[in-house]
Amino acid sequence: MKFFKNLRMGIWMYWDLIHIHSNKKNIHKYRAQGDLESERKEIAIAESTWGKNLIRKVGVKVHVEGLENIPQGAVVFVANHQSYADIAVLTSVIDFKQIGFIAKEDLRKLPVFGEWIYDVRSVFIKREDPRASLRAIEKGTEYLKQGFSLGIFPEGTRSKGGKMGEFKRGSLRLATKPGIPVVPITIDGSYKCFEEKGYAFPAEVHVFIHSAIETKDMDKKEASELSERVKEMIEDKLQNLQANKNG
Repeated sequence: MKFFKNLRMGIWMYWDLIHIHSNKKNIHKYRAQGDLESERKEIAIAESTWGKNLIRKVGVKVHVEGLENIPQGAVVFVANHQSYADIAVLTSVIDFKQIGFIAKEDLRKLPVFGEWIYDVRSVFIKREDPRASLRAIEKGTEYLKQGFSLGIFPEGTRSKGGKMGEFKRGSLRLATKPGIPVVPITIDGSYKCFEEKGYAFPAEVHVFIHSAIETKDMDKKEASELSERVKEMIEDKLQNLQANKNG
């Protein structure tokens, strides 16, 4: 039963990617022309279309707060990571801004999907290779300076439940190095979309977008403490959301 339900989910994912083929063509066209603003807009349309279609088919209901906290220009979104569904959830609600992601190198090899991750200005990273990680940070910094936004899951892997893991050291250097605003995001309930049962399942997900944190004028001490500060913000809100739900 799980196999067939997951097969159906995989078909949906790839089918929706095929459906945004015209958007992909435009993304490639604008990129070749050097029209970065039009490229960002086209990516945002394609990502949100894909995300909304996917969560609608699965039966996910998303409650979002704090969209007004997202500033203009490039930002680094920092979220906890509960589920495979997190990217679809985020792109479905943040439908007015392009988001690339810091992604594992292995994902580049996936047919169609790996190409799509690259097309939205994501950065692939080899975690076990320090030099490759440094090059990834440099690439991400270049994208941010060009006005593209990036999303990071500093836990590095899915928690698959309601508790958060530790943030990887240095995970926010991507934001502090170029002085880009950080937007913390708390996600609760997305693990119920897949990880809880092992197959796609309808669920309610809460997304809380915190106020942006400016990093432009941070000193070294503030920058070094930023990761822990953001982790505490996200974790405190996660516990608050869970307490309200259970209460």
